[in-house]
Amino acid sequence: MEKTLTLRALSGKNILLIVGGGIAAYKSLELARRLRESGAKVQAILTAGGREFVTPLSLATLSGAPVREELFDASAESDSTGMSHIELARFGDLVIVAPASANLIARMASGAADDLATTTLLASDAPLLLAPAMNPNMWSHPATRRNLARLLGDGIELVGPNEGDTACGDVGIGRMAEVDEILRAAASTAAPAHKPLAGRRALVNAGPTFEAIDSLRYIANRSSGRQGHAIASALAQAGADTLLVRGPCEQPAPKGVDTLNVESAAQMFDACMQALPVDVAVMTAAVGDWRMREPFDGKIRKRGNNAPVTLELVENADILAELSKRKEDRPGLVVGFAAESGDAQEVLAHARAKRERKGCDWIVANSIDVMGNENTRLRLITSNNDGFEEFAGDKRLVARRLVERISERFAKAS
Repeated sequence: MEKTLTLRALSGKNILLIVGGGIAAYKSLELARRLRESGAKVQAILTAGGREFVTPLSLATLSGAPVREELFDASAESDSTGMSHIELARFGDLVIVAPASANLIARMASGAADDLATTTLLASDAPLLLAPAMNPNMWSHPATRRNLARLLGDGIELVGPNEGDTACGDVGIGRMAEVDEILRAAASTAAPAHKPLAGRRALVNAGPTFEAIDSLRYIANRSSGRQGHAIASALAQAGADTLLVRGPCEQPAPKGVDTLNVESAAQMFDACMQALPVDVAVMTAAVGDWRMREPFDGKIRKRGNNAPVTLELVENADILAELSKRKEDRPGLVVGFAAESGDAQEVLAHARAKRERKGCDWIVANSIDVMGNENTRLRLITSNNDGFEEFAGDKRLVARRLVERISERFAKAS
């Protein structure tokens, strides 16, 4: 059923496929074939790096159209495509860059326009989906992170990369997403006319909270806020009027989402309560469980001789429990998150107990080991039985899968 829906969403779309350099370029051949199979019209641009790994003939055969390679190529502009780089930019309902190498990402982030691919990307205003592929060290390098942050701030979408063995022999995050994952992401990014959550209001919280110890120090945790940002973005894309209440995060604010920045758990609690009423609340934030009873005014100084310092902590208000037990303005669907330690069975057991204790409708179990990572593995628990649904992969893809389930829930209730 999911495959059928994906193919239907892409049918009739004009898709510009840009093939970057890297061994993962071989997957672009299958991607081109599957896009055509879905009913999409595909026009491919092959970069100089991509040409080292796939041939223009193979890509043209599978895409069903002559492949464009050079910015200044009079013969190409007079061939059966009949398209200059500006016409190529106007062609696509969606642009997919697969693979997106570190070099191509850097050039995109800088606004370069020095070949056909980058010139077309700069001229296009179509939705843009990147499928990165590179060595794990290149993926985690600060320069790549800065470039991606800039592109995400511009509103591009990512699918992958995944974790595993890479062609260079290293193991880590850097493998290009599989073709089925890219197709699902493409179907979502292509801005389908149907907005299943149109007219609904959504509340998401995300990231850590900072609890002051003194004027300098604070208690925090390792949450990056990535999953909450991805869910807020997916809810907005599904048509929901979405508010994201986030603790201190380095992530750019999601496009199309109202964002409110807070610092402490108390501030996040107040912001979430003031946002009511909403139809759905997804509580992903790693809210601090404790705060100082009385934060120290100034800096706590060492006393010498290894003298211990006692910090008196009190519990913070429980946002998830408060939302779940409200009477008049309780959200129609409250989704909690349970970041737990232990093996898979322990994580599930703790999550089920938390769902019962807090009173939320659904709960999503995940391991604290994924905090701050690009990829995740979530287990959605929606009832009191032993069943669960598992979503794994890039956090943006997982977010879209969760929002699909939320949309189904409201469709059945209406």
